[in-house]
Amino acid sequence: MPPQVGHKHSTSNALSILRQLEWKVRHAVETVLSGEYRSTFRGRGMEFDQVVRYEFGDDVRDIDWNVTARLGEPYRKKFVEEREVTLMIVFEDTPTLQFGSGNESKREALMELAGLVMLLGAVNRDRVGFVHVSTDGNFLSEPVRGRGPILHSAATLLSKPAPSINLNTASQSTNIPWKFLSKVAPKHSIVLWLGDFPPRQIPDGWAFMQKRYQTMGFRVDDIWERDLPKQDAFAAYDPATGQLVTLEGSAAEHEAQVQWHAKREAHWKQLFPNPLSRLVALTDQDRLETLVRFFQARMHSAGR
Repeated sequence: MPPQVGHKHSTSNALSILRQLEWKVRHAVETVLSGEYRSTFRGRGMEFDQVVRYEFGDDVRDIDWNVTARLGEPYRKKFVEEREVTLMIVFEDTPTLQFGSGNESKREALMELAGLVMLLGAVNRDRVGFVHVSTDGNFLSEPVRGRGPILHSAATLLSKPAPSINLNTASQSTNIPWKFLSKVAPKHSIVLWLGDFPPRQIPDGWAFMQKRYQTMGFRVDDIWERDLPKQDAFAAYDPATGQLVTLEGSAAEHEAQVQWHAKREAHWKQLFPNPLSRLVALTDQDRLETLVRFFQARMHSAGR
């Protein structure tokens, strides 16, 4: 079933958080990423559209020197793809994201990462939309353009409540409507899938999405997922069951964790074979710095 298409709404708290992040995003785009952020998605050699006035942060290689010399101020070439790009966020909100061994849960960190990406889209004049996929149901916010509409769309996502915990495992499965999304997002859009990505089967429709769109995956890990604490028995909250579990710190538990991590990484790489299409952040890392490094790596790989 397609997700419900909802009206844009927001909370003052989510908007306040986004406005605090916005100036950091603008600073990163203007000083570190510059206009190169846009070309990491679009590439070059696209169909020429028109000549427009050069603005700070645009790619200097697109400057039309003939027009610039004739008019006495810098102008650049604009390409068709620039005004057609859509960034579609797919936030898969599962109970396991509610785990956190420190001050922040994986869900909180991943929500911030989603907000940062949507703000990047606003700064770079992209169209941005999202679908919130939850065990409680799906919600679609259709792609919009402009700072105000994108801010409100991002606030809507950030204010979504965490999914309820249900002991019935079957009821905790999500259903990402890939076929429906392929009708909402224009061809050549950027589809960014954020989630926990546990080991499981490749979803139906994912291969088609990879052929039709530029696809990327973002994940946030808790440090305990990398390596269990070196200590005696301790209690931890398991959001998948809504219960406290006691870990004994045994060699068997550590070995089981290592095997689970290996299976998860294999699944992760199967979904996103290109290492430059997948990002893993830790809950104790600065998300914007992590995001900037990700795009810098993409730019370096592209020879920019």
